[in-house]
Amino acid sequence: MNILILGIGNILFQDEGIGAHFIHYLDEKYEFNSETSSVSIVDGGTLAQRLIPLIIQYDKVFVVDCIDALNSKAGDVYFFDYLNAPAEIDWQGSAHEVEMLQTLNMIKMNGDLPSTHVVGVIPKRIADDTTFELSDEIVKAVDTMEHTIVEALLKLEIDVLVKNNDITIEEISKISFKREILNGPRI
Repeated sequence: MNILILGIGNILFQDEGIGAHFIHYLDEKYEFNSETSSVSIVDGGTLAQRLIPLIIQYDKVFVVDCIDALNSKAGDVYFFDYLNAPAEIDWQGSAHEVEMLQTLNMIKMNGDLPSTHVVGVIPKRIADDTTFELSDEIVKAVDTMEHTIVEALLKLEIDVLVKNNDITIEEISKISFKREILNGPRI
């Protein structure tokens, strides 16, 4: 099985960049191994529709992104099947999200959508002020996001090995812009 962990977000706008920062954090902290599957980690940034040729190559996709939801607060984390999103989820809150939602809808309409799950987090700050700094609520949410992804990969019989237990999301958020936009497969 080919598995993709896809981080979405604009790292220039505070919490909006958590999807991109988070996958760099995973890449730095973990090694994912399997005899029968591969795990690729990709920073999709705000590429949206340009990601279609990449997304359709996979059997299973985890999208990490900011979302909005009724009766939610900053830092709340949701994990759901894209095709069965809970009614309270609104994935149209920040600069890029309509495009990513439309991208997944287009792939679905063409019959090419792999099994797709979303790890969505409620942002606190999305503003025009350019900064890589994340809110305390988002920093705290990373533990839940991390646990969610690790558990999902373990259920797919992926070995999850810690290679750098000292890395933090705050450190990664300061250097995400230096990393490649599209990292190669992590097998």
